[in-house]
Amino acid sequence: MIRGLYSLCLWLASPLLRRKLRRRALAEPGYGVAVPERFGHYTQPPSHGWVWIHAVSLGETRAAAILLAALRRAMPDMRLLLTHGTATGRAEGQSLLRAGDVQVWQPWDTPGAVQRFVRHFQPRIGILMETEIWPNLLAACQAAGIPVALANARLSPKSLRQAQRLSALSWPAYGALSAVWAQTEADAQRLLQAGTRPPQVLGNLKFDASPNPAQLVTGRAWRHGAGRPVVLLASAREGEELMLLSYLQSFRAVAQQTPAPAAMEIGAMDVQWLIVPRHPQRFDAVAELVQAQGFSLSRRSNWVDAPDQADVWLGDSLGEMALYYGLADLALLGGSFEPLGGQNLIEAAACGCAMVMGPSTFNFAEAADLAEAAGAACRVAGMPEAVAQALAWLNAPHVLASAAAAGPEFAGAHRGAAQKTAAAVQALLAA
Repeated sequence: MIRGLYSLCLWLASPLLRRKLRRRALAEPGYGVAVPERFGHYTQPPSHGWVWIHAVSLGETRAAAILLAALRRAMPDMRLLLTHGTATGRAEGQSLLRAGDVQVWQPWDTPGAVQRFVRHFQPRIGILMETEIWPNLLAACQAAGIPVALANARLSPKSLRQAQRLSALSWPAYGALSAVWAQTEADAQRLLQAGTRPPQVLGNLKFDASPNPAQLVTGRAWRHGAGRPVVLLASAREGEELMLLSYLQSFRAVAQQTPAPAAMEIGAMDVQWLIVPRHPQRFDAVAELVQAQGFSLSRRSNWVDAPDQADVWLGDSLGEMALYYGLADLALLGGSFEPLGGQNLIEAAACGCAMVMGPSTFNFAEAADLAEAAGAACRVAGMPEAVAQALAWLNAPHVLASAAAAGPEFAGAHRGAAQKTAAAVQALLAA
């Protein structure tokens, strides 16, 4: 009954989805590509036997890339069906395709769209990355006898409460999963409470990522040429850039009136600030924000051989986080200064970039705790405290060097999830 009501609501919302996609395509043309796929209509001929991986957005696609590399080693003849929900995910996923692979949009979760998807592709197995639970899609796969696993699975306490409030809808969906491979024991316990079969804890795939060495070399060379320390606001979410810029404004005003204490050798205005927004559609808005706050700006998209001089550098490129972490002396973790759960701090650690985290890290709760315990990161109460901590580290180079050195050791100690998950996929296929 409840799934029928849910299905009706989504069916009625289908025209609104089309309109939303048209609007988003004005800023991000990727949303205007192959729209009929969202409703289960495809240009490819019907087929079968796919290993289907669903990675909704950019972060999930990067995690899927790590798993996919392990799967290709274990099953070199596999045929990949890759689905996404966002334009950034789809763009990132294009680099993962080989001859014979197929990439389409995730079907809108109406019975008709998901049934057309399942009939058209007839996957051997479905692998949903991290959090993607869709009631009709899972029901259609279960009815067709297609095993579906949740890989690199996580579930925050907030999401568990939401699932429990909608248990009549969510419980059958979680229960339809054939396997659950959780990042942490805490995630496993919450997933079990949500209605899954007992999960296996295989670790976080993102520990298995290797930073781009060429980007690291370039970033470090640019850092040495900057002439002053570089602090990065990494994968910033809306509101966080303004937090930082507003604080720097007040700091600059105070600094003009009151000399800095003699013990503080490096102040906030002695730092080269670098901001990398999480979402590319916000690059222009953040550039305008920086200039509206009275700071000079230089954008990565305009750099040739090295960054130009400016108060603030803007990292307006995709796929270059290793370059930005190499360029930075230390980083502030985006998504953790608003109640958004934080972004991926594992990549920063692997790059040897010490990290200052805000109070909200539930998306990477265990990784954040482990990084803090290893000395690769520290946690503060808010943006002013983060800037103060950054300056404290910059004024204690030996302490900062120790935190930076702890990062790669911490990241390397938790590798292995990719191989374990690939073996679990093979076991599920053989079951």
